[in-house]
Amino acid sequence: MQLTPKIKQILNHLESIQPFNPQDSLDGARKFLETMSLQLSGKKESVTMIEELHIPQENHQIPIRIYRPKGRDVQQSPAIIYIHGGWFIAGGYESHDAVVRKLANKTGAVVIFIDYRLAPEHPFPAGLNDCIDGVKWVFENAESLGIDTDKVGIIGDSAGAALSTAVSTQLGKHLKFQVLIYPAVDNQLNSKTWETYENGPVLNKQGGMEAWAGYLPEDEKDNPLAIPVLIRDFKETPPTLIILAEHDPLLDDGKQLSANMENAGIKLKTSLYKDMVHGFMHMGELLEEVQSAVNEMAEFAHQNLKSGE
Repeated sequence: MQLTPKIKQILNHLESIQPFNPQDSLDGARKFLETMSLQLSGKKESVTMIEELHIPQENHQIPIRIYRPKGRDVQQSPAIIYIHGGWFIAGGYESHDAVVRKLANKTGAVVIFIDYRLAPEHPFPAGLNDCIDGVKWVFENAESLGIDTDKVGIIGDSAGAALSTAVSTQLGKHLKFQVLIYPAVDNQLNSKTWETYENGPVLNKQGGMEAWAGYLPEDEKDNPLAIPVLIRDFKETPPTLIILAEHDPLLDDGKQLSANMENAGIKLKTSLYKDMVHGFMHMGELLEEVQSAVNEMAEFAHQNLKSGE
């Protein structure tokens, strides 16, 4: 494994992060992701407006954050729904704030960030249901949100990419595109790249097994909506861009998902980011590849939103 000096510098920094006063290992994992993002993402871009709302459900509310890009009229705007990563157990507004701001400004789209319920407190399908209900709510309230329903896509990273893949098999006919960033789509963790990178960088197998155990109830172990690598019928999945990282234990799982989508006839582009590690989108302070990936996602979004013009 040949790592670049910048990646080595980042990994050395990650080893030094001490989450503040963690209550337990789960709290520590959540605080680690936030700390990593805050320290390594770089200067946050300004946007025109950020709004926080709660979508009422029967027994709970789904928090969402709406980012309006710089220089954009709020009427009839394209929109991107963002589903965050964090092994299904971590992540939220703060861990992904810098990335989402970049995406809003570069795409010129309103970004709706869904803060779905996390495992293990809320195992599958709670988080997926929140994402599906959140997407439906966006379309139902598009007029008041100033969103053009013919120009909506979805982006997810890591665990969020798994959720996005499942969402798009259910609601893909409404979506113009999908971007999956280093997707976490298989609970087996038995690929060649998992063998190579069992102890990292960034992810490790033990942590992955614990996360999946907390997320996936025993009676859902064969459910393709929980484990997207099992999906064979992608139904109305829209054109999809998959972004992969070279030194990522999830690389082979992402390649398998890509092959499955290709076999199903999905319009697909797969990009491998050489030298990158899992979570590199949070490392914009040092990695120019973050902006390269944002640019690629924006170009893909624009290409696939043209049909709605």
